[in-house]
Amino acid sequence: MDPIYVTGHRNPDTDSIVSAMAYAALRKAIGDREYEAACLGHVSEETQRVLNRFGFQPPKLITSMHTQVHDLDFDTPPVLSTAVTVDRAWNLLQEQKNLAAIPVANEDGTLYGMLSQEDVAKYNMAQINTGRLRTVPLFNVLSVLEGKVLNEAGERTDTVAGEVTIALPQSRQELMFQSSDAIVICGDQPDMIRRALEMNVNCLVLCQAELPAQLRELETTTCVITTPFDAYRAARLIFQSTPIGRICHTQNLVCFRLDDRVDDVREKMLKHRDPCYPILDEQGVVAGVLTRYHLLRPRRKRVVLVDHNEAAQSVPGLDEAEILAIIDHHRLADIQTTNPIYVRNEPVGSTNTIIANMFQERGLLPSSGMAGMMAAAIISDTVMFKSPTCTERDKIAAQRMARIANVSLEELGRDIFSAAGDHRSAEEMLLADYKEFHIAGHGLAVAQITCVDSPAMLERKDEFLGLMEKIAAERGFDLVVLMLTDVLLEGTQILYVGDDEVVRQAFGVMPRENTLFLPRVMSRKKQVIPMLSNLWG
Repeated sequence: MDPIYVTGHRNPDTDSIVSAMAYAALRKAIGDREYEAACLGHVSEETQRVLNRFGFQPPKLITSMHTQVHDLDFDTPPVLSTAVTVDRAWNLLQEQKNLAAIPVANEDGTLYGMLSQEDVAKYNMAQINTGRLRTVPLFNVLSVLEGKVLNEAGERTDTVAGEVTIALPQSRQELMFQSSDAIVICGDQPDMIRRALEMNVNCLVLCQAELPAQLRELETTTCVITTPFDAYRAARLIFQSTPIGRICHTQNLVCFRLDDRVDDVREKMLKHRDPCYPILDEQGVVAGVLTRYHLLRPRRKRVVLVDHNEAAQSVPGLDEAEILAIIDHHRLADIQTTNPIYVRNEPVGSTNTIIANMFQERGLLPSSGMAGMMAAAIISDTVMFKSPTCTERDKIAAQRMARIANVSLEELGRDIFSAAGDHRSAEEMLLADYKEFHIAGHGLAVAQITCVDSPAMLERKDEFLGLMEKIAAERGFDLVVLMLTDVLLEGTQILYVGDDEVVRQAFGVMPRENTLFLPRVMSRKKQVIPMLSNLWG
Protein backbone atom coordinates (compact mmCIF):
# COMPACT_ATOMS: atom_id res chain seq x y z
CA MET A 1 0.00 0.00 0.00
CA ASP A 2 1.26 3.50 -0.83
CA PRO A 3 2.39 5.51 2.21
CA ILE A 4 0.47 8.41 3.67
CA TYR A 5 3.08 11.04 4.47
CA VAL A 6 2.70 13.14 7.62
CA THR A 7 4.71 16.29 7.21
CA GLY A 8 5.27 19.66 8.84
CA HIS A 9 6.29 22.87 7.12
CA ARG A 10 9.41 23.79 5.17
CA ASN A 11 12.53 24.67 7.18
CA PRO A 12 11.02 22.59 9.99
CA ASP A 13 11.46 23.40 13.67
CA THR A 14 11.31 20.90 16.51
CA ASP A 15 7.53 21.14 16.90
CA SER A 16 7.04 20.47 13.18
CA ILE A 17 9.33 17.42 13.07
CA VAL A 18 8.11 15.85 16.31
CA SER A 19 4.41 16.44 15.57
CA ALA A 20 4.80 14.57 12.26
CA MET A 21 6.50 11.67 14.04
CA ALA A 22 4.00 11.67 16.91
CA TYR A 23 0.92 11.72 14.67
CA ALA A 24 2.32 8.91 12.51
CA ALA A 25 3.03 6.90 15.68
CA LEU A 26 -0.54 7.52 16.89
CA ARG A 27 -2.06 6.28 13.62
CA LYS A 28 0.16 3.21 13.57
CA ALA A 29 -0.83 2.43 17.16
CA ILE A 30 -4.49 2.22 16.11
CA GLY A 31 -3.69 -0.01 13.12
CA ASP A 32 -3.10 2.44 10.25
CA ARG A 33 0.31 1.12 9.21
CA GLU A 34 0.60 3.19 6.02
CA TYR A 35 1.21 6.46 7.89
CA GLU A 36 4.84 7.59 7.64
CA ALA A 37 6.49 10.69 9.10
CA ALA A 38 8.36 12.94 6.68
CA CYS A 39 10.10 16.30 6.68
CA LEU A 40 10.53 18.97 4.01
CA GLY A 41 13.98 20.25 4.80
CA HIS A 42 17.17 20.10 6.82
CA VAL A 43 16.72 19.07 10.45
CA SER A 44 17.98 21.87 12.69
CA GLU A 45 20.72 21.41 15.26
CA GLU A 46 18.21 21.84 18.09
CA THR A 47 15.89 19.19 16.65
CA GLN A 48 18.77 16.80 16.05
CA ARG A 49 19.82 17.11 19.68
CA VAL A 50 16.28 16.23 20.76
CA LEU A 51 16.20 13.25 18.39
CA ASN A 52 19.60 12.03 19.60
CA ARG A 53 18.64 12.39 23.25
CA PHE A 54 15.59 10.17 22.90
CA GLY A 55 17.05 7.71 20.38
CA PHE A 56 15.22 8.57 17.16
CA GLN A 57 16.31 9.05 13.56
CA PRO A 58 15.09 12.03 11.51
CA PRO A 59 12.00 11.37 9.36
CA LYS A 60 12.26 10.66 5.67
CA LEU A 61 13.06 13.73 3.58
CA ILE A 62 10.58 14.41 0.76
CA THR A 63 10.94 17.22 -1.75
CA SER A 64 7.77 16.99 -3.84
CA MET A 65 4.17 15.85 -3.86
CA HIS A 66 3.90 16.13 -7.62
CA THR A 67 2.24 13.12 -9.25
CA GLN A 68 5.00 11.10 -10.90
CA VAL A 69 5.14 8.13 -13.23
CA HIS A 70 5.64 5.70 -10.34
CA ASP A 71 2.28 6.87 -8.96
CA LEU A 72 0.48 5.61 -12.08
CA ASP A 73 -1.04 2.15 -12.52
CA PHE A 74 1.12 1.44 -15.56
CA ASP A 75 1.45 -1.99 -17.19
CA THR A 76 4.26 -4.33 -16.19
CA PRO A 77 4.42 -6.88 -19.03
CA PRO A 78 7.16 -9.48 -19.35
CA VAL A 79 10.40 -7.92 -20.57
CA LEU A 80 11.79 -10.09 -23.36
CA SER A 81 15.37 -10.87 -24.29
CA THR A 82 16.62 -9.97 -27.76
CA ALA A 83 17.09 -13.72 -28.39
CA VAL A 84 13.40 -14.63 -27.92
CA THR A 85 11.73 -15.91 -31.11
CA VAL A 86 9.15 -13.95 -33.04
CA ASP A 87 6.76 -16.87 -32.46
CA ARG A 88 6.99 -16.64 -28.66
CA ALA A 89 6.68 -12.85 -28.69
CA TRP A 90 3.65 -12.97 -30.98
CA ASN A 91 1.89 -15.47 -28.70
CA LEU A 92 2.51 -13.13 -25.76
CA LEU A 93 1.08 -10.16 -27.66
CA GLN A 94 -2.02 -12.22 -28.42
CA GLU A 95 -2.44 -13.33 -24.81
CA GLN A 96 -2.28 -9.78 -23.47
CA LYS A 97 -4.62 -7.88 -25.76
CA ASN A 98 -4.19 -4.63 -23.85
CA LEU A 99 -0.50 -4.45 -24.77
CA ALA A 100 0.34 -2.38 -27.81
CA ALA A 101 4.03 -3.27 -27.57
CA ILE A 102 6.44 -5.28 -25.43
CA PRO A 103 9.80 -4.05 -24.12
CA VAL A 104 12.91 -5.83 -25.34
CA ALA A 105 15.92 -5.65 -23.04
CA ASN A 106 19.63 -6.28 -23.03
CA GLU A 107 21.13 -8.88 -20.70
CA ASP A 108 21.48 -6.29 -17.91
CA GLY A 109 17.81 -5.34 -18.14
CA THR A 110 18.38 -2.00 -19.85
CA LEU A 111 16.16 -1.10 -22.79
CA TYR A 112 17.09 -2.43 -26.23
CA GLY A 113 13.87 -1.73 -28.15
CA MET A 114 10.09 -2.09 -28.36
CA LEU A 115 8.26 -4.83 -30.27
CA SER A 116 4.73 -4.18 -31.52
CA GLN A 117 2.27 -6.22 -33.56
CA GLU A 118 3.02 -3.85 -36.42
CA ASP A 119 6.71 -4.82 -36.27
CA VAL A 120 5.79 -8.52 -36.53
CA ALA A 121 3.38 -7.86 -39.43
CA LYS A 122 6.02 -5.90 -41.36
CA TYR A 123 8.54 -8.69 -40.87
CA ASN A 124 6.09 -11.37 -42.05
CA MET A 125 5.21 -9.40 -45.18
CA ALA A 126 8.89 -8.92 -45.97
CA GLN A 127 9.50 -12.67 -45.65
CA ILE A 128 6.73 -13.40 -48.17
CA ASN A 129 8.70 -11.44 -50.74
CA THR A 130 12.18 -12.80 -49.97
CA GLY A 131 11.49 -16.39 -48.86
CA ARG A 132 14.91 -16.52 -47.24
CA LEU A 133 15.64 -17.20 -43.58
CA ARG A 134 18.64 -15.33 -42.25
CA THR A 135 20.96 -17.23 -39.93
CA VAL A 136 19.19 -18.24 -36.72
CA PRO A 137 20.15 -20.62 -33.90
CA LEU A 138 19.10 -24.23 -34.49
CA PHE A 139 17.43 -24.22 -31.07
CA ASN A 140 15.11 -21.45 -32.29
CA VAL A 141 14.01 -23.57 -35.25
CA LEU A 142 13.46 -26.63 -33.08
CA SER A 143 11.39 -24.53 -30.69
CA VAL A 144 8.94 -23.08 -33.23
CA LEU A 145 8.60 -26.39 -35.12
CA GLU A 146 8.41 -28.48 -31.94
CA GLY A 147 10.99 -30.59 -33.73
CA LYS A 148 13.88 -32.90 -32.96
CA VAL A 149 17.16 -33.67 -34.71
CA LEU A 150 17.38 -37.04 -36.53
CA ASN A 151 21.02 -37.35 -37.60
CA GLU A 152 24.61 -36.78 -36.48
CA ALA A 153 25.12 -33.87 -38.89
CA GLY A 154 22.23 -32.15 -37.11
CA GLU A 155 23.87 -32.64 -33.73
CA ARG A 156 26.93 -30.81 -35.08
CA THR A 157 24.81 -27.90 -36.43
CA ASP A 158 24.44 -24.70 -34.44
CA THR A 159 22.75 -22.33 -36.89
CA VAL A 160 20.39 -22.59 -39.84
CA ALA A 161 19.91 -20.33 -42.86
CA GLY A 162 18.82 -20.48 -46.52
CA GLU A 163 16.01 -20.27 -49.04
CA VAL A 164 12.91 -21.95 -47.64
CA THR A 165 11.48 -24.44 -50.17
CA ILE A 166 8.58 -26.88 -50.04
CA ALA A 167 9.66 -29.91 -52.15
CA LEU A 168 7.24 -30.69 -54.99
CA PRO A 169 7.06 -33.80 -57.28
CA GLN A 170 10.34 -34.60 -59.03
CA SER A 171 8.70 -34.36 -62.48
CA ARG A 172 8.53 -30.56 -62.14
CA GLN A 173 12.20 -29.66 -62.13
CA GLU A 174 11.56 -25.91 -62.25
CA LEU A 175 9.67 -26.11 -58.94
CA MET A 176 12.36 -28.08 -57.11
CA PHE A 177 15.24 -26.80 -54.98
CA GLN A 178 18.32 -26.24 -57.10
CA SER A 179 20.94 -25.10 -54.54
CA SER A 180 22.46 -26.47 -51.36
CA ASP A 181 21.87 -23.09 -49.75
CA ALA A 182 18.34 -24.09 -48.90
CA ILE A 183 16.00 -25.23 -46.15
CA VAL A 184 13.92 -27.98 -47.71
CA ILE A 185 10.51 -28.93 -46.33
CA CYS A 186 8.96 -32.23 -47.41
CA GLY A 187 6.87 -35.16 -46.23
CA ASP A 188 7.32 -38.91 -46.57
CA GLN A 189 9.07 -38.56 -49.95
CA PRO A 190 12.16 -40.80 -50.11
CA ASP A 191 13.32 -39.48 -53.50
CA MET A 192 13.14 -35.88 -52.36
CA ILE A 193 14.87 -36.72 -49.09
CA ARG A 194 17.69 -38.51 -50.94
CA ARG A 195 18.12 -35.60 -53.35
CA ALA A 196 18.34 -33.11 -50.44
CA LEU A 197 20.86 -35.24 -48.56
CA GLU A 198 23.02 -35.77 -51.63
CA MET A 199 22.99 -32.05 -52.40
CA ASN A 200 23.95 -31.32 -48.76
CA VAL A 201 21.25 -28.68 -48.33
CA ASN A 202 21.58 -26.65 -45.14
CA CYS A 203 18.55 -28.16 -43.46
CA LEU A 204 15.89 -30.77 -44.26
CA VAL A 205 12.56 -30.54 -42.39
CA LEU A 206 10.47 -33.72 -42.48
CA CYS A 207 6.78 -33.03 -41.85
CA GLN A 208 4.98 -35.81 -39.98
CA ALA A 209 7.65 -38.22 -41.26
CA GLU A 210 10.87 -39.94 -40.18
CA LEU A 211 14.16 -40.42 -41.96
CA PRO A 212 13.93 -43.69 -43.95
CA ALA A 213 16.20 -46.46 -42.65
CA GLN A 214 18.02 -46.84 -46.01
CA LEU A 215 19.02 -43.16 -45.92
CA ARG A 216 20.25 -42.97 -42.34
CA GLU A 217 23.75 -44.10 -43.32
CA LEU A 218 24.04 -41.72 -46.27
CA GLU A 219 27.06 -39.44 -45.96
CA THR A 220 25.79 -35.83 -45.69
CA THR A 221 26.27 -32.47 -43.94
CA THR A 222 22.55 -31.75 -43.95
CA CYS A 223 20.82 -31.18 -40.62
CA VAL A 224 17.65 -33.30 -40.60
CA ILE A 225 14.70 -32.30 -38.40
CA THR A 226 11.30 -33.85 -37.95
CA THR A 227 8.18 -31.85 -37.02
CA PRO A 228 4.57 -32.81 -36.28
CA PHE A 229 3.29 -29.94 -38.45
CA ASP A 230 2.30 -30.13 -42.11
CA ALA A 231 4.47 -28.53 -44.80
CA TYR A 232 2.38 -25.36 -45.16
CA ARG A 233 2.42 -24.61 -41.45
CA ALA A 234 6.10 -25.53 -41.09
CA ALA A 235 6.99 -23.14 -43.93
CA ARG A 236 5.25 -20.29 -42.11
CA LEU A 237 6.50 -21.14 -38.64
CA ILE A 238 10.16 -21.46 -39.54
CA PHE A 239 10.30 -17.74 -40.27
CA GLN A 240 9.04 -17.14 -36.73
CA SER A 241 12.32 -18.52 -35.38
CA THR A 242 14.03 -15.19 -36.00
CA PRO A 243 15.20 -13.42 -32.77
CA ILE A 244 13.07 -10.37 -32.01
CA GLY A 245 16.20 -8.28 -31.51
CA ARG A 246 16.40 -8.09 -35.32
CA ILE A 247 12.92 -6.76 -35.95
CA CYS A 248 11.99 -4.64 -32.92
CA HIS A 249 11.99 -0.86 -33.06
CA THR A 250 15.23 0.56 -31.62
CA GLN A 251 15.62 4.06 -33.08
CA ASN A 252 14.38 7.35 -31.55
CA LEU A 253 12.56 5.64 -28.69
CA VAL A 254 10.64 7.97 -26.37
CA CYS A 255 11.18 6.80 -22.79
CA PHE A 256 10.03 8.00 -19.38
CA ARG A 257 11.56 7.66 -15.94
CA LEU A 258 9.77 6.61 -12.77
CA ASP A 259 10.38 10.01 -11.19
CA ASP A 260 9.17 12.05 -14.20
CA ARG A 261 6.26 14.36 -13.43
CA VAL A 262 2.97 13.35 -15.02
CA ASP A 263 2.45 16.87 -16.34
CA ASP A 264 5.74 16.63 -18.25
CA VAL A 265 4.84 13.16 -19.52
CA ARG A 266 1.46 14.34 -20.77
CA GLU A 267 3.05 17.25 -22.64
CA LYS A 268 5.64 14.99 -24.26
CA MET A 269 3.02 12.45 -25.33
CA LEU A 270 1.16 15.18 -27.21
CA LYS A 271 4.19 15.53 -29.48
CA HIS A 272 4.40 11.82 -30.35
CA ARG A 273 2.02 9.11 -31.60
CA ASP A 274 3.59 5.97 -30.17
CA PRO A 275 1.08 3.36 -28.95
CA CYS A 276 3.00 2.96 -25.70
CA TYR A 277 6.20 4.10 -24.06
CA PRO A 278 8.81 2.23 -22.01
CA ILE A 279 9.39 3.26 -18.37
CA LEU A 280 12.89 3.05 -16.92
CA ASP A 281 14.08 3.10 -13.32
CA GLU A 282 17.06 5.07 -12.01
CA GLN A 283 19.48 2.44 -13.37
CA GLY A 284 17.88 2.47 -16.83
CA VAL A 285 16.29 -0.95 -16.26
CA VAL A 286 12.86 -1.46 -17.81
CA ALA A 287 10.12 -1.08 -15.18
CA GLY A 288 7.00 -1.19 -17.38
CA VAL A 289 5.14 0.53 -20.22
CA LEU A 290 2.91 3.58 -20.27
CA THR A 291 -0.01 4.53 -22.52
CA ARG A 292 -2.28 7.55 -22.73
CA TYR A 293 -4.95 5.54 -20.93
CA HIS A 294 -2.85 5.48 -17.75
CA LEU A 295 -2.92 9.28 -17.57
CA LEU A 296 -6.72 9.51 -17.34
CA ARG A 297 -6.94 8.87 -13.59
CA PRO A 298 -3.53 9.18 -11.94
CA ARG A 299 -3.16 7.91 -8.39
CA ARG A 300 -2.35 10.96 -6.28
CA LYS A 301 0.01 10.96 -3.33
CA ARG A 302 -1.66 11.23 0.08
CA VAL A 303 -0.54 13.58 2.82
CA VAL A 304 -1.44 14.82 6.30
CA LEU A 305 -0.29 18.35 7.17
CA VAL A 306 0.81 19.14 10.71
CA ASP A 307 1.93 22.46 12.21
CA HIS A 308 0.93 24.45 9.10
CA ASN A 309 -1.92 25.03 6.70
CA GLU A 310 -0.38 27.47 4.24
CA ALA A 311 0.59 26.47 0.69
CA ALA A 312 3.75 28.61 0.63
CA GLN A 313 5.06 26.74 3.70
CA SER A 314 4.11 23.28 2.49
CA VAL A 315 5.59 20.73 0.12
CA PRO A 316 5.91 21.63 -3.59
CA GLY A 317 3.22 19.93 -5.66
CA LEU A 318 0.70 19.94 -2.82
CA ASP A 319 -2.03 20.96 -5.28
CA GLU A 320 -1.56 17.58 -7.02
CA ALA A 321 -1.77 15.57 -3.78
CA GLU A 322 -4.73 14.37 -1.77
CA ILE A 323 -4.77 16.07 1.63
CA LEU A 324 -6.38 13.76 4.19
CA ALA A 325 -6.13 15.87 7.35
CA ILE A 326 -4.66 19.03 8.90
CA ILE A 327 -3.52 19.23 12.54
CA ASP A 328 -2.37 22.76 13.37
CA HIS A 329 -2.29 25.68 15.81
CA HIS A 330 -1.76 28.55 13.34
CA ARG A 331 -4.16 30.91 11.61
CA LEU A 332 -6.21 29.43 8.78
CA ALA A 333 -4.59 30.21 5.45
CA ASP A 334 -5.05 29.36 1.79
CA ILE A 335 -4.96 25.57 1.37
CA GLN A 336 -7.99 24.22 -0.49
CA THR A 337 -9.19 20.63 -0.91
CA THR A 338 -11.53 18.92 -3.35
CA ASN A 339 -13.20 16.81 -0.65
CA PRO A 340 -14.13 17.34 3.00
CA ILE A 341 -11.23 16.44 5.29
CA TYR A 342 -10.50 16.14 9.00
CA VAL A 343 -9.19 19.48 10.36
CA ARG A 344 -8.14 20.08 13.94
CA ASN A 345 -6.98 23.63 14.58
CA GLU A 346 -6.73 24.75 18.20
CA PRO A 347 -5.43 27.95 19.86
CA VAL A 348 -2.51 26.42 21.74
CA GLY A 349 1.21 27.04 21.69
CA SER A 350 2.33 23.77 20.09
CA THR A 351 0.95 21.21 17.67
CA ASN A 352 2.29 18.51 19.97
CA THR A 353 -0.14 19.67 22.65
CA ILE A 354 -2.98 18.78 20.29
CA ILE A 355 -1.48 15.41 19.42
CA ALA A 356 -0.86 14.62 23.11
CA ASN A 357 -4.59 15.16 23.68
CA MET A 358 -5.37 12.90 20.70
CA PHE A 359 -3.35 10.11 22.35
CA GLN A 360 -5.33 10.64 25.53
CA GLU A 361 -8.69 10.67 23.72
CA ARG A 362 -7.92 7.24 22.24
CA GLY A 363 -6.79 5.78 25.55
CA LEU A 364 -3.17 5.46 24.40
CA LEU A 365 0.18 6.47 25.84
CA PRO A 366 3.09 7.41 23.58
CA SER A 367 6.32 5.54 24.20
CA SER A 368 8.73 7.00 26.74
CA GLY A 369 11.05 8.30 24.03
CA MET A 370 8.22 9.79 21.97
CA ALA A 371 6.75 11.45 25.06
CA GLY A 372 10.14 13.00 25.82
CA MET A 373 10.38 14.44 22.33
CA MET A 374 6.83 15.80 22.54
CA ALA A 375 7.66 17.52 25.83
CA ALA A 376 10.77 19.04 24.24
CA ALA A 377 8.77 20.23 21.23
CA ILE A 378 6.18 21.97 23.45
CA ILE A 379 8.97 23.69 25.42
CA SER A 380 10.66 24.76 22.19
CA ASP A 381 7.54 26.17 20.53
CA THR A 382 6.30 27.98 23.68
CA VAL A 383 9.83 29.25 24.52
CA MET A 384 9.81 27.55 27.90
CA PHE A 385 6.16 28.62 28.43
CA LYS A 386 7.07 32.33 28.04
CA SER A 387 5.54 32.84 24.59
CA PRO A 388 2.17 34.62 24.48
CA THR A 389 0.91 31.66 22.46
CA CYS A 390 1.41 29.39 25.48
CA THR A 391 -1.74 28.18 27.22
CA GLU A 392 -2.46 26.22 30.35
CA ARG A 393 -3.12 23.20 28.12
CA ASP A 394 0.46 23.39 26.81
CA LYS A 395 1.84 23.30 30.32
CA ILE A 396 -0.38 20.37 31.35
CA ALA A 397 0.49 18.41 28.19
CA ALA A 398 4.24 19.06 28.61
CA GLN A 399 4.16 18.01 32.27
CA ARG A 400 2.27 14.80 31.41
CA MET A 401 4.72 13.92 28.63
CA ALA A 402 7.67 14.67 30.93
CA ARG A 403 6.28 12.30 33.57
CA ILE A 404 5.89 9.51 30.98
CA ALA A 405 9.47 10.11 29.78
CA ASN A 406 10.79 10.61 33.33
CA VAL A 407 12.57 13.86 32.43
CA SER A 408 12.73 17.32 34.00
CA LEU A 409 11.16 20.12 31.98
CA GLU A 410 13.61 22.66 33.43
CA GLU A 411 16.63 20.56 32.53
CA LEU A 412 15.15 19.84 29.09
CA GLY A 413 14.62 23.56 28.50
CA ARG A 414 18.20 24.40 29.45
CA ASP A 415 19.46 21.72 27.08
CA ILE A 416 17.38 23.11 24.20
CA PHE A 417 18.09 26.83 24.58
CA SER A 418 21.58 27.02 26.06
CA ALA A 419 23.47 25.13 23.36
CA ALA A 420 25.87 27.44 21.53
CA GLY A 421 25.10 28.13 17.89
CA ASP A 422 28.02 30.37 16.95
CA HIS A 423 29.79 27.49 15.18
CA ARG A 424 27.06 27.51 12.55
CA SER A 425 27.01 29.77 9.53
CA ALA A 426 24.63 32.72 9.41
CA GLU A 427 22.73 30.99 6.63
CA GLU A 428 22.27 27.79 8.67
CA MET A 429 20.90 29.72 11.64
CA LEU A 430 18.70 32.03 9.57
CA LEU A 431 17.10 29.24 7.54
CA ALA A 432 16.67 26.82 10.45
CA ASP A 433 13.27 28.36 11.33
CA TYR A 434 12.35 30.45 8.30
CA LYS A 435 8.88 31.06 6.90
CA GLU A 436 7.50 33.04 3.98
CA PHE A 437 4.17 34.89 3.95
CA HIS A 438 2.01 36.77 1.47
CA ILE A 439 -0.25 39.40 3.02
CA ALA A 440 -2.47 41.74 0.97
CA GLY A 441 -0.15 41.62 -2.02
CA HIS A 442 3.04 42.01 0.04
CA GLY A 443 5.70 39.33 0.23
CA LEU A 444 7.78 38.88 3.35
CA ALA A 445 9.91 36.33 5.18
CA VAL A 446 10.28 36.00 8.96
CA ALA A 447 13.02 33.86 10.50
CA GLN A 448 13.39 33.19 14.22
CA ILE A 449 16.35 32.17 16.34
CA THR A 450 15.59 31.39 19.99
CA CYS A 451 18.59 31.89 22.27
CA VAL A 452 19.72 32.90 25.77
CA ASP A 453 22.33 35.46 24.67
CA SER A 454 20.96 37.80 21.98
CA PRO A 455 23.82 40.36 22.41
CA ALA A 456 26.27 37.70 21.26
CA MET A 457 24.05 37.00 18.25
CA LEU A 458 23.96 40.73 17.41
CA GLU A 459 27.73 40.64 16.95
CA ARG A 460 26.96 38.81 13.68
CA LYS A 461 24.48 41.47 12.58
CA ASP A 462 26.28 42.31 9.33
CA GLU A 463 26.36 38.63 8.30
CA PHE A 464 22.63 38.27 8.90
CA LEU A 465 21.70 41.51 7.11
CA GLY A 466 23.82 40.63 4.09
CA LEU A 467 22.07 37.30 3.74
CA MET A 468 18.66 38.89 4.27
CA GLU A 469 19.32 41.48 1.54
CA LYS A 470 20.17 38.63 -0.82
CA ILE A 471 16.91 36.81 0.01
CA ALA A 472 14.88 40.01 -0.47
CA ALA A 473 16.44 40.63 -3.90
CA GLU A 474 16.09 37.05 -5.14
CA ARG A 475 12.51 36.60 -3.92
CA GLY A 476 11.26 40.11 -4.54
CA PHE A 477 10.14 40.51 -0.91
CA ASP A 478 9.07 43.82 0.59
CA LEU A 479 10.41 42.88 4.00
CA VAL A 480 12.72 40.24 5.50
CA VAL A 481 12.77 40.00 9.30
CA LEU A 482 14.99 38.04 11.69
CA MET A 483 13.72 37.57 15.26
CA LEU A 484 16.46 36.97 17.86
CA THR A 485 14.17 35.81 20.65
CA ASP A 486 15.95 35.90 24.02
CA VAL A 487 14.49 33.56 26.64
CA LEU A 488 16.22 35.33 29.53
CA LEU A 489 15.36 38.87 28.42
CA GLU A 490 11.82 37.77 27.53
CA GLY A 491 11.89 39.83 24.36
CA THR A 492 13.09 39.85 20.78
CA GLN A 493 15.80 41.73 18.95
CA ILE A 494 14.51 42.50 15.44
CA LEU A 495 16.83 42.70 12.44
CA TYR A 496 15.18 43.65 9.17
CA VAL A 497 15.71 44.49 5.52
CA GLY A 498 13.03 46.74 4.04
CA ASP A 499 11.28 50.07 4.48
CA ASP A 500 12.07 51.77 7.83
CA GLU A 501 8.68 53.47 7.91
CA VAL A 502 6.84 50.16 7.44
CA VAL A 503 8.75 48.71 10.39
CA ARG A 504 8.08 51.79 12.55
CA GLN A 505 4.35 51.73 11.85
CA ALA A 506 4.05 47.97 12.27
CA PHE A 507 5.89 47.68 15.60
CA GLY A 508 5.41 51.17 17.00
CA VAL A 509 9.16 51.57 17.65
CA MET A 510 11.67 53.80 15.87
CA PRO A 511 14.28 51.46 14.35
CA ARG A 512 17.96 52.25 14.38
CA GLU A 513 20.39 50.85 11.82
CA ASN A 514 17.96 48.06 10.83
CA THR A 515 17.55 46.97 14.44
CA LEU A 516 15.01 47.36 17.26
CA PHE A 517 14.10 45.58 20.49
CA LEU A 518 10.55 44.44 21.27
CA PRO A 519 10.05 43.57 24.95
CA ARG A 520 7.65 40.73 25.77
CA VAL A 521 7.48 39.78 22.07
CA MET A 522 8.27 36.06 21.78
CA SER A 523 5.95 34.74 19.07
CA ARG A 524 6.16 35.13 15.32
CA LYS A 525 2.69 33.68 14.86
CA LYS A 526 0.79 35.61 17.50
CA GLN A 527 2.68 38.90 17.66
CA VAL A 528 4.93 39.72 14.69
CA ILE A 529 2.75 38.48 11.84
CA PRO A 530 -0.45 40.07 13.25
CA MET A 531 1.37 43.42 13.53
CA LEU A 532 2.29 43.31 9.85
CA SER A 533 -1.15 41.97 8.87
CA ASN A 534 -2.85 44.89 10.62
CA LEU A 535 -0.57 47.35 8.82
CA TRP A 536 -1.07 45.93 5.32
CA GLY A 537 -4.51 44.42 5.76
